[in-house]
Amino acid sequence: MPRTLPTAMARSKTGSFWLTESISIAAGATAGSGTIDLGAYVDVGDQQALSIESVDVIWQSHNTAADVYNSLFTPIVGGDAAFDLQLSDLNPGAVIIRADDHSLVASASMQVDDTNNVLSFGPDLYPDNFGKLDESRMVVNDQLYVVARSSLAIEANYALVATVRVKARIVKLGMKDWMAIAISGVGQDS
Repeated sequence: MPRTLPTAMARSKTGSFWLTESISIAAGATAGSGTIDLGAYVDVGDQQALSIESVDVIWQSHNTAADVYNSLFTPIVGGDAAFDLQLSDLNPGAVIIRADDHSLVASASMQVDDTNNVLSFGPDLYPDNFGKLDESRMVVNDQLYVVARSSLAIEANYALVATVRVKARIVKLGMKDWMAIAISGVGQDS
């Protein structure tokens, strides 16, 4: 009997490329959200999916009065604050979801100690690196959702900007693999 070799779950159709989305938490607000449209990359008929290799988050303070971006975060909040960001493949609304939620793709957090002018990224290190094709995070939905929250309202004349940079490639999945990923997403959504 002929021996059959195992087939890979996914086959690359493209090289790696970057998808970027910036969201802003405006003055007086505590949340912001945005989407990354994947409609051009995901195709049900061809079992085409997006393979996410890594996700990085870049935080910036935006002085809206002077239109200047920098990494000085203490003026944007009036005290100690925490900022959280999540990237998911199902719409969470404007809330931060639990870390064990299947739709969570990547996350980031930052804390500001306003009194001592200290910035910390301790509890959630990023970038989130998934690795090579066989280790990457497969997405078959047509959107990625970005949600950012601040524990305090942003001060007047400022905004907190978070830019999500997603390194990905388009892949072709076998029918069983594509269906398994699609069903797991639908099961999580219900």
